[in-house]
Amino acid sequence: MIGAGDYGPRLAAFRAALGDLAPAAEWRAEFLFESATDHCRFGSTADTLAWYEGCAAANSMTTARIPLSECRDWAFDPDSGSLVHASGEFFRVDGVRTFASPTREVEGGWDQPFLTQVGFDGGILGLLRQRFDGVPHYLVEAKAEPGNYRTVQITTTIQATFSNLKRAHGGKGTPYAELFTDPGTHGATVLADQWMSEDGGRLFNKRNRTMLVELPEDCDVPLIAARYRWVSLFQLKQLLAEQDAIVSPHIRGVLALV
Repeated sequence: MIGAGDYGPRLAAFRAALGDLAPAAEWRAEFLFESATDHCRFGSTADTLAWYEGCAAANSMTTARIPLSECRDWAFDPDSGSLVHASGEFFRVDGVRTFASPTREVEGGWDQPFLTQVGFDGGILGLLRQRFDGVPHYLVEAKAEPGNYRTVQITTTIQATFSNLKRAHGGKGTPYAELFTDPGTHGATVLADQWMSEDGGRLFNKRNRTMLVELPEDCDVPLIAARYRWVSLFQLKQLLAEQDAIVSPHIRGVLALV
């Protein structure tokens, strides 16, 4: 890791070496710089990997395959024939018939189930950025999801559907959500805010709001649980390149914006 005092001078030298940049590219210069060398104040890539492995080992979530008919609070709607949640929120399982598909493997079309998000807009995938000693860091979560490869993956600060944000599940609120739903109130700057599409082979017309939000350095953001950690952009890219699917696709989506 490079010393904290070295970050600013090194960044200035890097920007100077790039020469004149178009205005649209100027703000991306620092992200490129961050990707090249690790300046993290909270440990190395190896330390972040050890934190992830510890979170994965401590995870108690397990899954069991059950018949659709036994899913609590889910039932087939007699009018649409779709599998829906009792709240009317989250998503549906719809049957879709495709016609005339000459560019695909099955040219005459096919039938398949689709997951359809209620309202089509999934939720917010938000990554929080904050500087420590002038060095940008990113708040990530080692999050357990029942369908994840290895169950636990390193993901964005918040990864929540609008149904979850409204607490349609009747459970707990989403930590740090207010920094993305109302960033201005907290003095945050929105660096990126873009609707991005999801896989159209399994998810019907779904998109997610992908955000990168930066808080001022003097804001106090407590880590509410051990599953959260501040990491560098360098570390995220190292883990994407070297580890077996422990970084979620939602992180990749945010990084695509910078």
